Amino acid sequence: MIAAQDLIDRIEQFAPKSLAESGDPTGLQIGDPLQPIHRVMTTLDVRPEVVAEAIATGVDFIWAHHEAMFFPAKNLDLRVPQNKMYADLIQHHIVVYAAHTNLDSAQGGMNDWLAAAMGIDHVTPLIPQPDGVSGLGRIGDLVQPISVADFAEKLRTIFNVKAVRVIANDLNAKIQKVAVLGGDGGRYWSTAKAAGADAFVTADVYYHVGHDILAADFVVIDPDHHMEAIATVPMAEKVTAWFGETLTVYPSKTNTDPYTYI
Repeated sequence: MIAAQDLIDRIEQFAPKSLAESGDPTGLQIGDPLQPIHRVMTTLDVRPEVVAEAIATGVDFIWAHHEAMFFPAKNLDLRVPQNKMYADLIQHHIVVYAAHTNLDSAQGGMNDWLAAAMGIDHVTPLIPQPDGVSGLGRIGDLVQPISVADFAEKLRTIFNVKAVRVIANDLNAKIQKVAVLGGDGGRYWSTAKAAGADAFVTADVYYHVGHDILAADFVVIDPDHHMEAIATVPMAEKVTAWFGETLTVYPSKTNTDPYTYI
């Protein structure tokens, strides 16, 4: 028998909670860690439609990147979709565990997966932890220089998004050293520039920050926060590597990107 806690232990060995940013509510979200588990789903987000998918496929453990309970519930009014989702998870005995900024910083974790997908080699942490091998973001080199415009087109395909936002004075400029930080990383653009990056890939870059980036003659490409969904496959592969066929595991097929581009 494999208990939920057995999987939690392996996740936390891979992405220790000590790597999480201060105030990040990473870890067990819902459920009994002592209950047996058989079917695992990996997902970027825990949303009602993802939970419906989990219930339909008999999942009893969800490993998510983003927390299900990032904001505390102030009541249990089940007319509220978020509260109804919690009730559905409890009713169907589904354990939910989130590895958020600890997975971002883990060696071989989120930002390494993003860097690999983008073709960045010889990566090192952009903002290293004391151990020198883990930390937020990654920086490394593309195999050969590429224009900003062509790289942005490539990212649109890699991350399967309708559009990417590009902040650059010259779309034809060549770039080779690239930094990446999954999620809301716009505040680290100057860190990427100081580290010698020609361009920085991150999400949720704010309007006025974009002006500062242009004034500094730097390049930032924003492929949308949902770029992190690429991690659901390597997350599933991790579970299989740890437990083999004793657990059935698969990435969620539900698209949780909230944006529609017209």
